[in-house]
Amino acid sequence: MTGTPTRVLVLNSGSSSVKYQLLDMGDGGRLAQGLVERIGEDTSRLAHTPLRGGGAKRERTGPIPDHAAALKAVAEELAADGLGLDSPELAAIGHRVVHGGLRFTEPTVIDEEVVAEIERLVPVAPLHNPANLLGIRTAMAMRPDLPQVAVFDTAFHTTMPEAAARYAIDVETADAHRIRRYGFHGTSHAYVSRAAAKLLGKEPGEVNVIVLHLGNGASASAVRGGRCVDTSMGLTPLEGLVMGTRSGDVDPAVTFHLKRVAGMSADEIDVLLNKKSGLVGLCGDNDMREIRRRIDEGDERAALAFDIYIHRLKKYIGAYYAVLGRVDAVVFTAGVGENAAPVREAAIAGLEELGLAVDADLNAVRSDEPRVISPVYARVAVAVVPTDEELEIARQTFELTGGKVTRTTNA
Repeated sequence: MTGTPTRVLVLNSGSSSVKYQLLDMGDGGRLAQGLVERIGEDTSRLAHTPLRGGGAKRERTGPIPDHAAALKAVAEELAADGLGLDSPELAAIGHRVVHGGLRFTEPTVIDEEVVAEIERLVPVAPLHNPANLLGIRTAMAMRPDLPQVAVFDTAFHTTMPEAAARYAIDVETADAHRIRRYGFHGTSHAYVSRAAAKLLGKEPGEVNVIVLHLGNGASASAVRGGRCVDTSMGLTPLEGLVMGTRSGDVDPAVTFHLKRVAGMSADEIDVLLNKKSGLVGLCGDNDMREIRRRIDEGDERAALAFDIYIHRLKKYIGAYYAVLGRVDAVVFTAGVGENAAPVREAAIAGLEELGLAVDADLNAVRSDEPRVISPVYARVAVAVVPTDEELEIARQTFELTGGKVTRTTNA
C-alpha cells in the first residue's frame, strides 16, 4: 500500500443483525458487503458478497451468539478476500446511530464520552440506540487504534427551526423529557437532497427540494438551500407518512381511547401503532408490489390502503411546498420511491397547478441512476434519486478523519 489509507467500513448494527459495507473512498466504489442476521439464535446466518475481483457470494449458517462473534465472522470473511480489518488500507469505521438528540449535529469521532451520551439517549430510541452501541463497543474492542465515527440519523434535521421542531405542549415538561421532533432517515435525506441538486446542475445551497424517502419506513423532508427546515418523523419514527407497519399521524387521543375503551396497555398500543398498522394494518400486506397486484385483481381493501397512503403523501407534498415557498424539485427515493412507478404517478397527479407533473414514459423507466421523470414543460422537476446511506456514512466518516473524497458515484 502507498499513500493515505482510503477504505472505510460502514456498520449498521441492529438488535439481532449487522449490515456492513466496505468502501474505497478513493473512487467511492464498494469492495464488499454483507449481512449477519438472527444473532443470538441457533439459526444465525451470514451472507457476504465480494464486489471486486469476481468472487462469488458466500453464506455461513450456525450459532452466532453475540455481536462480538458477528463482527469476528465479518472480519474473517473480509480477510478471505484480502480485505481484513487489520489492513493498513482501512482508514476508519463509520457507524450508523439512529438518535443523536440535539447534541450531535454532525458526524462525531467516538470516544467514551460520546458512547455515554448515546447511552443517555436510549429512552428516546429504545429499539435502536442500544443495538448501535453494541456494534460500536464491539468494533472499538477489535480495533481500538482505528478512528471510529458515529453518523446520526437525526443530525441532518437539527437545522429545523424551533417552530418546526417544537410540539405545542408544556415547555417545561417537554424539555425535562427531551420531547421534540427529531426526525429520522437524515443520512438518506442529506445524500438525496445533495444528489438532486447535482442532477439539476446546481449547488445544494441554490435549490429547495422536497425529499420523499419511501420504504417500509417512510419520511418526507423540506430542504431549503441544503438545510432541513421540516421533516415528517418526530420524537420517534412513528409520526408522519403511512408506512409499511406504522400508522404515521394519528390523533393522540386514539391512545387514550384504546386504553379506556379497549383496555389495551401502553405496550399493546405501542405494538399496534408500530407493527400492526400502516399498510399491513389496512390490508394485510406491506409490500407495495403485492398491494398493486391485488388492486389489479380488483381487491377493494388493497385499493383503499393505497388511496390512504397516497392521500397522506399528497398532504405532505402540499404542506412542504407551503413551508418552502419555492420548490425546485420533488424527489422520490428508497425502495418504494425508487421502484414503484404507480406511487410516483398517483402522488403527483392533480398537482399541476403547483407546477408538478410526471411524464408517463420517463416514469416507467427502471434505472439505478438519478433521473428526472417530469416533462420538459414542468415548472418543478420531479426526480428519482436512488439513496446511498452507506456511501454517505463513509463519506462523512472519511472526511471527518482527515481524508478527502476525490470522486464518488452520484453525489
